[in-house]
Amino acid sequence: MAATWAALRRRILTPSASQTRLDKRGFHEKNAEARERLETVGEMFMRGYAFAAEARTADDATARLETDVPSDYRGFAYEGAGMGFAIRDTLRSARSPLLPSFLEGGGKPHKYMVYVGVGWAMARLPRPLWRKATASASDPLLRWLLLDGYGFHQAYFKTRRYVDEQYQDPNFPWPVPGLSAYANRVIDQGIGRAMWFVCGTDPNLLADRIAEFPQARRADLFSGSGLAATYAGSVDRDELLAYRDRARPYLPQVAQASAFAAAARVQTGLVSPHTEMATEILCAATPQDVERVCMSSMPAPDSAVPGGEPPYEVWRQNIAAGLAALQQTNT
Repeated sequence: MAATWAALRRRILTPSASQTRLDKRGFHEKNAEARERLETVGEMFMRGYAFAAEARTADDATARLETDVPSDYRGFAYEGAGMGFAIRDTLRSARSPLLPSFLEGGGKPHKYMVYVGVGWAMARLPRPLWRKATASASDPLLRWLLLDGYGFHQAYFKTRRYVDEQYQDPNFPWPVPGLSAYANRVIDQGIGRAMWFVCGTDPNLLADRIAEFPQARRADLFSGSGLAATYAGSVDRDELLAYRDRARPYLPQVAQASAFAAAARVQTGLVSPHTEMATEILCAATPQDVERVCMSSMPAPDSAVPGGEPPYEVWRQNIAAGLAALQQTNT
């Protein structure tokens, strides 16, 4: 009976994998290799979501994530599992939530990706349920990653509104009133990350699309795309050099996001040759070096100053400054 309920739960909660096909989404197809890469990313995300949807415990999902997902795509599957557990916990009654166990257990090394996945859950749930959905993702520094995930989801599934029409909610209600302007900046980082997929990893098309947005939004959009260029990849060296040239006015933001993506891979032992190439070109450093910059730049979670930048933004600026100092040391 338990297996039957698990299968039913998976069927009800899991979106169709066909929703991640480029032709279904209307995304640009650069070539067959890029299409396969991007569609496999979507497929592995959905696989992780499915594992969370049907798991009896968080450890059950972790076991499958570690054995049934190719290593280069495992982070995307953990992201999907974060979404799945957040939705399950929100729709469950008073039983013990699963997401905290996942974050303290097998999902802990993938904490950044899990938080981004919870942002997907926000996009799928009514706003009155956001407090419950995000209760377990309570790290005051990392919780901003939820909005990155939210922005990615909206640009990926509502491309016309969020990319073509450049929609922004001027009164975005989360995490607290009065921070809508900064919330929209992090959402833009998620939108920029999704635009890497929307543009089929074509760096020139991506730069052209970002240039259509108001200038005030471009730094965050390029930042998000830099994270995707490093973590998801699917470009060769010449394309990555072309991307760097087109992003040149925003290279500090791109380098920061590239470092953040590399840190997520270093901390989980999932560094790929593409990650190494991306940090070499975008950060002039190795993934291990930029991971150390990220960790040494992290502010205290309780360091927020009334009226000042949120600690997450302080962290981003610290990383950018640390990378600039590292480049000077290496030259």
